[in-house]
Amino acid sequence: MPSPRSRVGDHRVPTVRPDQIPLAVSTYLSTSTGLVDLFDNSRLLGDLVLWANLTQKPDDATSIVNFLVLAIGCQMDDEELAQDYFEYARDKAFSNLSGNLSVTAVQAFTLVTIYMLCSCQINGAFLFFGIAVRAAYSIGIHRTEVNARFGPDVHRQRDRLWKSLRVVDLFLSTSMGRPPATSDVDCTVPYHAAEDNTNDVPDLLHASVQIFLILEGVVTEIYSRRKISLQLTEGISLQLRDWSLRWLKPLKDVLADPTIHDQAQVSGACQILSTYYYAVMLVSRPFLMYELCQRLSDTSEPSPGRTAAPGKLRLADACVDAASLMVDPILDLIQRGALVGRVPILVSLVLGIGLLGGFGRILEKYTRMSIQALDHCSKHDTHARQYSLIAQSLLTTALESLEKRELQERMRRTESSSQLFGLIPCDADMVSMSPASQTNTHAPSPAPNPRSRESLDRSFLQHNGLQGMASPRFGDLDAAFLGISDSLLQTPDASYWGGNIGWEADSGSALNLFALLDAGGGIDLAHHL
Repeated sequence: MPSPRSRVGDHRVPTVRPDQIPLAVSTYLSTSTGLVDLFDNSRLLGDLVLWANLTQKPDDATSIVNFLVLAIGCQMDDEELAQDYFEYARDKAFSNLSGNLSVTAVQAFTLVTIYMLCSCQINGAFLFFGIAVRAAYSIGIHRTEVNARFGPDVHRQRDRLWKSLRVVDLFLSTSMGRPPATSDVDCTVPYHAAEDNTNDVPDLLHASVQIFLILEGVVTEIYSRRKISLQLTEGISLQLRDWSLRWLKPLKDVLADPTIHDQAQVSGACQILSTYYYAVMLVSRPFLMYELCQRLSDTSEPSPGRTAAPGKLRLADACVDAASLMVDPILDLIQRGALVGRVPILVSLVLGIGLLGGFGRILEKYTRMSIQALDHCSKHDTHARQYSLIAQSLLTTALESLEKRELQERMRRTESSSQLFGLIPCDADMVSMSPASQTNTHAPSPAPNPRSRESLDRSFLQHNGLQGMASPRFGDLDAAFLGISDSLLQTPDASYWGGNIGWEADSGSALNLFALLDAGGGIDLAHHL
């Protein structure tokens, strides 16, 4: 089998097969759309095919960029070849840094960053991206008046290159919790300027940069200062609502029918929607954690409306709802095969926390869906595998806590019903007396059998089908811990019934419910009440 490299001049240039170009370009666009917009995508495939058919590739910056595009596009199908392309292009990009900087140099190191992001080398991506940013500042890409000197087409390309840098920068800084490398202090490139579209597809780069700018404000105003208030949250929520009014429906329309849009548009729309939901979760997460701590610190059963003010509780609910809405489109696209495995989607573990805090058992379903999506991405992403293991552990802990809480409640209810009918059997030595004790009312009560509580617990577990559960925690629970006392063995007095109906009440005071059942609920109860 021939080596993927052939010696040309003093450099070993990787061999490029023209028949591999279409699939590689398609995968590259699916991976990068919504994150960067570096080229004229309508011409990218044709330009790469022409370049690949050259007998000897030119030793210039354009070849470096082309190799990096192919490296990103081949990661899914031929990782060894992709690494070969990447290492060659990265080394050439370094060697060209001593020359004049250009837009191509910024593109090259931005592509190096994306490749390393997709191969889970996030620290390396962070370092290489710093080179791309400094090169961009050096040639004035952050100033739209400088970009305008190169004509309309180059002006648009340079403006969009700066927006791409902002998106990648904020993606990296948010994911890693590090300060951004770019700033708008000296920037004049407009982020909200409308561009003429030739079709109904939304401008994904504009949608992406605008939501990431809001996300930057969340990180700066809340997490960097470690302070939050309802007033601050209200201002950020207004920005998110404005973004939602502008972009949410167009993006959802793209995801609603992936068959009429290309894979790159679908993947990019999913990436941007995930970022929007992540921004909602990030701004409301402190309120969710506050509510969770309140509920877990309370020994009684959680009461959603009792532990938090209405405004705080609504924000906690919004955090859980955003996480649920984030899972749906991702898993749907995975099941349709419309989402590539290496797309760097921001993820969260909010669902497991919501389940643990008692925000609804339906969250168990969404948590399992999120784990399924992470497992799909973990085929190519070690970070996704790590998140999946954390989510599984959190799900297990949440379910154990809910089962324990529900068992306690069930035992309390069983105590109440057992006073009526003696549902739970008990040891004979606990309820019977010797003949001497029956004749002598002043005889002391027998000492409690130390095994009585254990037998009572076991009978309850067997009655409810819990004795054979895999978790050993239920078998040795003390009855007092579960809320059961010796009152189970006592006969209830008349006050237990509420005082309205006594044991010797006449037939006229009783309420015949069988007539109500037979009549299908249509009986008049006025004269009974």
